[in-house]
Amino acid sequence: MSTASQTLVLPHALPLDGGGELGRVEIAYETYGTLDADRSNAILLCHALTGNQHVASPHPVTGKPGWWQRMVGPGKPIDTDRFHVICANVIGSCMGSTGPASDAGDGNPHAMRFPVITIRDMVRAHVGLLDTLGIVRLHAVVGGSMGGMQALSLAANWPERAERVLVIASTSRHSAQNIGFHELGRQAIMADPRWQGGDYYGGEAPENGLAVARMAAHITYLSEEALTAKFGRNLQDRPDGSKGAKTFGFDADFQVESYLRYQGSGFSRRFDANSYLYITRAMDYFDLAEEHGGRLADAFAGTTARFCLVSFDSDWLYPTAESRHVVHALNAAGAAVSFVELSAPHGHDSFLLDVPALDRVVEGFLG
Repeated sequence: MSTASQTLVLPHALPLDGGGELGRVEIAYETYGTLDADRSNAILLCHALTGNQHVASPHPVTGKPGWWQRMVGPGKPIDTDRFHVICANVIGSCMGSTGPASDAGDGNPHAMRFPVITIRDMVRAHVGLLDTLGIVRLHAVVGGSMGGMQALSLAANWPERAERVLVIASTSRHSAQNIGFHELGRQAIMADPRWQGGDYYGGEAPENGLAVARMAAHITYLSEEALTAKFGRNLQDRPDGSKGAKTFGFDADFQVESYLRYQGSGFSRRFDANSYLYITRAMDYFDLAEEHGGRLADAFAGTTARFCLVSFDSDWLYPTAESRHVVHALNAAGAAVSFVELSAPHGHDSFLLDVPALDRVVEGFLG
């Protein structure tokens, strides 16, 4: 079904919202399904913060299934028997696209010399990829979480490039709480002595700081209901085989503590700490209304695309009110938009997990 991850060098330097440009930009991407002769069946999938181009193929480091393998494939809601699916790693990341760990042209990694980027810069790189592939208009752009931000940005800034826009569990701007959680994570990374101002390549990476950042973020992806159902206040069984008991120390007594530590340590082995800094900063800067004069409806003025927004009732990171805010702006702009709030217990991560109602929405909208 899939081709191996490919890398393409954009033919031109990439202008950036922060000023200046990024030269020799590499984009790592994967494709699934066959592109029609008239190139009209392409779907661009945009990944979330810690995602990558391996949407329906095993992760090369962990060997785990692709992050949306349940959604993408032959006969699945995003049907690769019908559609040509493209998923590109965002710039600033660490899975093949140009980012802080990439060679800056002097034989050394960019590290903190890498320019601060925005969601719109990421999408600008996606558009450069589409141009190079000869795809003028997408059947759809689809994204959840940060991927939804990219989908909205493409719809607002390149309105002629997609016929359909599917945004799941996302927002048009980051709230103060969102920014606060990200800043906690960034400070955890920068407080790790191994971070060394970002110049840790070739040595030991700041895995402890990155693990703490991941632990904090992971809590925001889940709901209290999900955490309680999975762990409650259950104590961890001890390595010696004894049943759960309080140690009256600071080991992981509770199962939820052990789970978060596992999530943090696993993440630090597959992700670059500097990439985490840059991508979270891009998300914090995202404010689609601000980009268009302060009125969100103006971001979608004159659009001819069809929109579908999906939220989850247990998502407190990007709650339903955020999606409704976008829907009201689309209504004000006269856009064709549908909206649904789905019930799921998993919190923000619901868009990645088994929610059959989401499958039906995705399949119906894309069809």
